[in-house]
Amino acid sequence: MPTTRLSSPLLTAAVLAGLGTPVVAQDLVLYSGRGESLVAPLIEMFEEQSGADVEVRYGGTAELAVLLQEEGEASPADVFWAQDPGALGAVGDMFAPLPEDILNRVPEGLRDDQGRWVAASGRARLFVYSPDRVSDDEMPASITDLTGDAYAGRVGWAPTNGSFQAHLTAIREELGEDETRAWLDGMVENDTQAYSNNSSQVQAIADGEIDFGLVNHYYLLRSKEADPNFPVDQALFEDGDIGNLLMAAGVGVLQSSDDQELAQQFVSFLLSDEAQAYFSEDNHEYAVVEGAGSGNQEPSFEEVREAAPDVDLNTLDDLEGTLNLLRDAGLL
Repeated sequence: MPTTRLSSPLLTAAVLAGLGTPVVAQDLVLYSGRGESLVAPLIEMFEEQSGADVEVRYGGTAELAVLLQEEGEASPADVFWAQDPGALGAVGDMFAPLPEDILNRVPEGLRDDQGRWVAASGRARLFVYSPDRVSDDEMPASITDLTGDAYAGRVGWAPTNGSFQAHLTAIREELGEDETRAWLDGMVENDTQAYSNNSSQVQAIADGEIDFGLVNHYYLLRSKEADPNFPVDQALFEDGDIGNLLMAAGVGVLQSSDDQELAQQFVSFLLSDEAQAYFSEDNHEYAVVEGAGSGNQEPSFEEVREAAPDVDLNTLDDLEGTLNLLRDAGLL
């Protein structure tokens, strides 16, 4: 369930008023599909620098996109920060155009072609594996190989995770509905193990439960940072394979926001050198602003861009179609 973080000034005002609900409005309301442990430090930095209070509603990216559609113009949200472009596209008509000085800081392939959202950071989809239990000839060339007999019962995925759902939307775009449905059915028949998220797949490989997982690149890097001998490695599929999707965690400002200037200020902050360095150095994601971040990722941003398929992130807006496909396959 999504949670809301209320800043101490708001709570204090509510207590002083003797009411069960707050009486002082927050300066900025943020719907965040990014996890609290990943982004709360950045939000605190913004509060300190801007003097604004930020009320954050955390939740699944797809869940928050649906909530925004239900709330419409009555939504209290000023900003939506999603972990994938599919959810951003699904609510794209609710966003206000961003100013050119924000848009021009992000490469064209990592922003909305109508100027409604921008990437704040980049993530690579790839596979993790056990170097102890996987031989060289078992390394898959394509994500579609994983339906083969050699991988039966050995692969993990996270069908309820927003990143996986965005990836599946790209697979639908690349392979078509029929072939994507066949791949999903083949993975189910091959006893692919379901996990709640990316990190649990990485840990499951270390624990010997599975030998392969489909994840975002930075989860293993965090485990390796804590333990350099962590017994899991990761790799890209062959160049151009849809398994190597380069994804954007992006952000947009709601048209219904009554403080467009502050909302845009938050988006601009996420593209600042300080925030981009945080994404790169602390979260191990990819900085999207040229010259920002440490660039010490594995695989490198250049390797990922070379290996990624040519997919227009602006086309990944049929989130509902993906959710329906997952329901039909018995995965939701």
